[in-house]
Amino acid sequence: MTKGIYILVVSVSKDINVNVGALGSVNFEKGVYAYVGSAQNNLEKRIERHLRKTKQKFWHIDYILDDANVKVLKVFPKKAGRLEECKIAKNISEIGVPIKGFGSSDCKCESHLFKLKSHQFLREFMHETILRI
Repeated sequence: MTKGIYILVVSVSKDINVNVGALGSVNFEKGVYAYVGSAQNNLEKRIERHLRKTKQKFWHIDYILDDANVKVLKVFPKKAGRLEECKIAKNISEIGVPIKGFGSSDCKCESHLFKLKSHQFLREFMHETILRI
C-alpha cells in the first residue's frame, strides 16, 4: 500500500455549474484544471476511485468528476507524505487560478483545484514539480 499525493489533470468541455456538496453551487469555465490530492493509505485505490464514474460522492472532486462534461486527462502520482500535497497546491496556485475552498477544507490552502492556462504549460510545470519533490 502506497502513501502519496497525486495531481489529476481534468478537462471541462464547456462552462458548467456544479453543486459541490457543502461548497454549494460552483461555476467551472471550459478549460483544463489541476486537482491536488493525497492518499495516505493506498494511493492506487484512491486514483482508481477517482477514475470511476459511479461512486458515492464524498470529496469535492467527486462532484465535478460526476459531470458528463468533465474527464480526467492525466494522473501524476508521487510517493510522498501528506505535507507535499499542500506544497504542490501552493506551487500550482502561483500559476493557476484557484477555485476557492475546493478540496482544502482540512488545511489552510486557498484551494486544491486550479484552472490552468494550457496543456504545454502544464507539461512543463509538472516536469519541474515532480523533479522538485
